[in-house]
This record gives sequence, structure tokens and C-alpha cells, in this order.
Amino acid sequence: MVVANDIGNANAFCMSNYAHSQQAEIMVRISEIEIHPEHLEKYKEILKVEAEASIRLEAGVIAIFPMFQKNDPTQVRILEMYKDKQAYQAHLKTEHFQKYKTGTLHMVKSLKLVDMEALDMETASQIFRKLKN
Repeated sequence: MVVANDIGNANAFCMSNYAHSQQAEIMVRISEIEIHPEHLEKYKEILKVEAEASIRLEAGVIAIFPMFQKNDPTQVRILEMYKDKQAYQAHLKTEHFQKYKTGTLHMVKSLKLVDMEALDMETASQIFRKLKN
């Protein structure tokens, strides 16, 4: 005999598994970039154009969120989220990314790509919904 509590637990288990499977596919990365100070303003202009184009044109790009440290604006961080690794590979081949990469190569002092794992993808998805309000 199935009771209501068992159904609720089963639904919670299924939702948890769904969120976990979604997380397993989603690729999350933080790019840690240091920019030569004399190129900072031009770099920020180019990055802004690239990030906007990635979001607008690529279905597999969930987020390209550039930011910089308040106390040292040459320290740029980009939160990148892709539907999966294939979406990331497709992103690397786009015209707008290639233009960004080749156009800013001389501006970058250092680059470190850090692959991340989300602790709670279910809650993270609510962040983007809240930004619309």
C-alpha cells in the first residue's frame, strides 16, 4: 500500500535525480584573467561584445558573466555555464569568440581556466529567474 508520504518522497527523489543529471551535463567554469593595465578599457569593451553575442546567438550557452575585482580591475573573472561539453566546444568555434580570442591575446597577462562543480543546481537555476524581476 502506497501512502501519500511515500509518493512525496518518491517525487523528491525523482526531482533530486533530475537536478543531479542536469548538473552532470552542465559545464561550469571560471576563467581567471589578468589584463595588462594599458589595455584594460579596450579589453572590457571587446569582452562585453563577446559575452552578449554568446548569450544571444548560442542556445548552448547558459551564462557568460564577466566581472572584475573592485580593488584591482585588471583581475577579470568570467563565470561560464554551458549546456554540456559539446556546447562549449561549439562556442570555441564561433566567429564572435574567435574575434575576442585573437583580438585580446596581447592584452592578457595571465589566464587560468578552472572547471567547477555546482553544489546545488536546483537553487542555482532560480538565480536567473530572479534576475528577470
